[in-house]
Order: sequence, then C-alpha cells, then structure tokens
Amino acid sequence: MIKMSLGEKVKGFLFNPTDTFNAVKAENLGEAFKYFLILLLIFSILFSLIIGIIGTTMIFFQTTMLFPPPAMMGGGLLAVSFFISSFVGGLIAVIIGSLWLHIWVYLVGGRKGLTQTMKAVMYSCTPTFIVGWIPFINIIAMIWAIIVEIIGIRQLHEISTGRAILAWLISILIPGIVLGLLAYYAWYAGFQATPFPKPS
Repeated sequence: MIKMSLGEKVKGFLFNPTDTFNAVKAENLGEAFKYFLILLLIFSILFSLIIGIIGTTMIFFQTTMLFPPPAMMGGGLLAVSFFISSFVGGLIAVIIGSLWLHIWVYLVGGRKGLTQTMKAVMYSCTPTFIVGWIPFINIIAMIWAIIVEIIGIRQLHEISTGRAILAWLISILIPGIVLGLLAYYAWYAGFQATPFPKPS
C-alpha cells in the first residue's frame, strides 16, 4: 500500500473520492483519525476567526465608539468559545455519528467493520473542513460531504450505491422524526397551557 500525503488525500477526497477511498481501504484507523484531527483543528481556527471578526464588528457598532476595547474583547471571547465548541463538538460528533451510522450500514449489508465506517465519516468531512468555514460556500461543502460519505460507505464496505444511500437516509431520518415529534409535543404542551380569554 502506497501511503498518501495529507495534500494528496485532500485533493483526492475533494475531486476523486471513489479512487481515493479505494486507496485508503487497507489503511488503519489511526491514519484517518490523524488526518481528521489536523483538518478539524484548521477548520476550528478559521471558523472561530470568522465568527470573532463578525462578532467584534457587531459588538463594536452596537456599543459606543468611545469604548472599542470591550468590543474587541467580546469578539475575542466569542472566537475562543467557538473554537473550543467546534473542535470538541467535532470529535464527539464523529464518534457518535460513526457508531450510529454503522448500525444501519450493518443492517443493509456492510460487513467490513466499524473501522471502515469511521474512516468513511472522517474522510467525508474533508469538503466541510476545507471550505465549510466560508459563508454561503459552506452549503455546497455540506452537500458534497454527504455525497463523499455515501461514496465512502459504498467503497469501503463494498456494497451498492443504493444500500449506502439507504443506510445514510435511515441514519438521518430516524433522529429527524424523533426531534420533530419532540418539537410538536413541546409546541402542543405549550399551546394547551396557554390561557385564552373567556368570552364576555
């Protein structure tokens, strides 16, 4: 197996995910996790900088022009909090997301193990980590990341595209339905508790 550099992987998962997933099929999880951590760190820094700049600008214009230091401090704290939340949140999300997705991958016929599912999820984050911190472009990055993840499931588990799509859809639909029901219940409970004026 020829070991790919970080740059080669980034380029491959962005523009030729099928062949790139084939190339990393025999790779251990440690390599994928190292790749994921590096890109997550870069993304978290860039994302927090964008948030910090936006936050500083908003706070600056909402406060008096005579006191710019508090505005700068507020934007800085906002950037730090977003950096921590995006980095830690990314680590938690990739682990929980991989475990949840693997249940459905296994049920549709994927038998190559949890490691391959985790690799598919980690590598599929490439588009989001590379350009997902840019406003508006991040929408395209998220869509491409979904496609890359489905391709990864297909290639690494050696199942059909249809089965890979089915596994991904189920993993998204079930939490979506549950959250929708909870939101409806919360709305309905609030609606029932709202007092209405009695007719005179």
